[in-house]
Amino acid sequence: MTGLPRLAITLGDAAGVGPEVIAKALPREIELGRSVPIVYGDIRVVAQELARHSPGWTAVAIADPREADQMEQNTVAVIDLGNTAPDSVKIGTVDAYTGGAAYECVVRAAEDAMARRVDAIVTAPLNKEAMHLAGHKYDGHTGLLGHLTGTRNYFMVLGSERLKVIHVSTHVSVADAVGRVKKDRILACIEAGDAHMRELGIETPRIAVCGLNPHAGENRLFGDEDEDEIRPAVEAAEAAGITASGPLPADSCVRQAYEGQFDLVVVMYHDQGHVPMKLVAFAEGVNVTVGLPIIRTSVDHGTAFDIAGQGIADPANMRSALDYAYKMAINRKEASS
Repeated sequence: MTGLPRLAITLGDAAGVGPEVIAKALPREIELGRSVPIVYGDIRVVAQELARHSPGWTAVAIADPREADQMEQNTVAVIDLGNTAPDSVKIGTVDAYTGGAAYECVVRAAEDAMARRVDAIVTAPLNKEAMHLAGHKYDGHTGLLGHLTGTRNYFMVLGSERLKVIHVSTHVSVADAVGRVKKDRILACIEAGDAHMRELGIETPRIAVCGLNPHAGENRLFGDEDEDEIRPAVEAAEAAGITASGPLPADSCVRQAYEGQFDLVVVMYHDQGHVPMKLVAFAEGVNVTVGLPIIRTSVDHGTAFDIAGQGIADPANMRSALDYAYKMAINRKEASS
């Protein structure tokens, strides 16, 4: 693949804010002239949202992503799946119709990414319940893309300018999350995080590894997992040449990372990472799936059914996801050249 990186933007659940934030964010990305964004979804929905939120911009259907390399001004390229008739979209409602369509957008984008027709995928939010109603029983984009790419070990990174975290586990119960705090998985997570930071241009990433228990167990006063599973994983990472520290008390090491002492924090479960990220970078946070053979970034928010159709959705997350995908894509292209 030559020229500017192509970014496949999946429409998400059309009953939510995905189409709106895409329509608001894409004109800026196109005007920057650094990438070739392509929407995967129904052109009728894209055209409708552009008319509402970016007057003067039009949607143009293409059959192959390579056609998007030569677009006229003020146009947005769309791989038209024709699967979301606007009159059939129940705005703000969990519905199998839009859940199934959102799934189909991801499948088509993943096919093109695996075939190297696009350089990265940027996903607008889908609704897990709606996707399940349509018969697709995945835990969200991450599990779906793992399945589509045949990947078993993949991890979620939440990224922002001042804080980045990678999760040992995400969408499981707290009891199941504790059960996943095992040396091999923690080590794999550290290694994936280190590789991701290097891909972003950091030569020697400084990685903080959170403990599971309060005060990282405080020498087994509050549990054994920190000493039996986390510390051996950190030591193995260090032996492999990774600059890792831990287990560290989560409440303090996240703050230290935010202040610049670490480049990445390895967290043991969903809320250990999501809570601080939503606190310090709610508007600009980006969700990244690392470990896949393709690049995937996403907005760090849901479908926001409560405000869908009102025209008040903030496109900041989508702009950040596009920024992050561009940086990853261009760095990967330069590394392979």
